[in-house]
Amino acid sequence: MTAHLTTGTGGNLSYFDRKEGLVAIKPSGVDYFEMKPEDVALFEPDGTPVEVPKKPSSETAMHLEMYRRRDDINAVIHTHSVFATTIACMGWELPAVHYLVGFSGYKVPLAPYATYGTEELAKNTADALGSFNAVLMANHGLLAVGPTMLGAFCTAEEIELVAQIYVRARAMGDPVILPREEMEKITERFINYGQR
Repeated sequence: MTAHLTTGTGGNLSYFDRKEGLVAIKPSGVDYFEMKPEDVALFEPDGTPVEVPKKPSSETAMHLEMYRRRDDINAVIHTHSVFATTIACMGWELPAVHYLVGFSGYKVPLAPYATYGTEELAKNTADALGSFNAVLMANHGLLAVGPTMLGAFCTAEEIELVAQIYVRARAMGDPVILPREEMEKITERFINYGQR
């Protein structure tokens, strides 16, 4: 089953192997189902190319900025998922309409708009992300981070679900938003959630 987080070759993902000191990032415009390991670009965290067999994602600078800012991030996923992007196009943050927003923190903040692929977008997104695990990018999409690729993917998937709930709830009226104190309890509980 597909997660419906992006369409075509849109969006991008990367992984930072901190032990090796290398960041692997998706090539630009290559279909996810046709991509081969040898298509993936490798960079040092400072942006020095190590192996670039194909043109890397236009958002390489943004991915590298996340790794430079936070040492708990090893995976970054950027999507154009419909509901999260809809909220970003409205210029809204995603509040705690459902406790699963806790995958990000007590909310999903909004980064100001900047042209895709620019240093300005990288800075805006990293600034807005702060200590959260997800950030909406105005008129663009969603960025999710995690210690693992699966962790970042789960965050992107759960935030898209909460975004869908929020859009539908707003269509019916004013949704009830969970208070920050409750979300702090939730995020604390998430630390030990699932099998360890």
